[in-house]
Amino acid sequence: MRSIIFTLLLFTGYFAFSQINTPRVSPATKVEQMVGLTELKLEYSRPSMRGREIFGNLVPFNKIWRTGADNSTKISFSTDVVIAGQIVNSGTYSVFSIPNQKEWDVILYSDTEIWGVPRDWSEEKIVFSSKFSVNQIDKAVETFTVSFNKLTNNDVSLNISWENTSVDIKIEVPTKSMVEKDIQKVLNNNPKASDFYAAAVFYRQENIMLDKALEWMNKAIEMTESPKFWQYRQQSLIMAANNKYKNAVEAAKKSLELATKADNQDYVKMNKESISEWSKKF
Repeated sequence: MRSIIFTLLLFTGYFAFSQINTPRVSPATKVEQMVGLTELKLEYSRPSMRGREIFGNLVPFNKIWRTGADNSTKISFSTDVVIAGQIVNSGTYSVFSIPNQKEWDVILYSDTEIWGVPRDWSEEKIVFSSKFSVNQIDKAVETFTVSFNKLTNNDVSLNISWENTSVDIKIEVPTKSMVEKDIQKVLNNNPKASDFYAAAVFYRQENIMLDKALEWMNKAIEMTESPKFWQYRQQSLIMAANNKYKNAVEAAKKSLELATKADNQDYVKMNKESISEWSKKF
């Protein structure tokens, strides 16, 4: 009897203290992306096809899916965002979906510390739900992938791809309102040349209030003791955006001269091309 107990304890101890590490079938991954001034984070696991039929089989149609494997897929927003016209507050949410052949329901759920679809699913914990069209792709995606694509300062596409199915979810971020609020605050409180410069460049990039952008850029240049070639370059671009091509060429020539001295061939090329283009317009 004692020998049997000893043998059982021996095997129990052996298995309890085994330190063999094996890889997960569906490896976990994390993705971080800045969109304007908003930080987006993704955490999800990546199953592979491995010869299996995925949608309509392994992942049934018309049933809630964890949108990945293992723990629920999670997405985080550092600011409020807008998806399909709905405001989603900053925070972290689980991503669920209901796949179908032509469209998916995509759901953000407030519970995040869960494994797969919770048994006690609660409609009250749904913070967002909307339908998104399915795009069929020719080349099959072997490993489940969620990524950020089509990035701008104001929005990004969250893409879900697996097998021959792809779904795009546009996420809008409040970059413009955040920057404009900051611009008003800073420019009304003893601004520096760099503040006028940053505000002007942002307005040019967004193609808004270009006359104000030119006013601010001219102030930035005037306040700077020795403007650099990249500053004159931005001034020339804003002048051209205001259809002041003669002035734009003059600023571009200043940028070209300084860029040549600095041996910055990228700016040399850009300025030569702009001078040639703009000179035909006056």
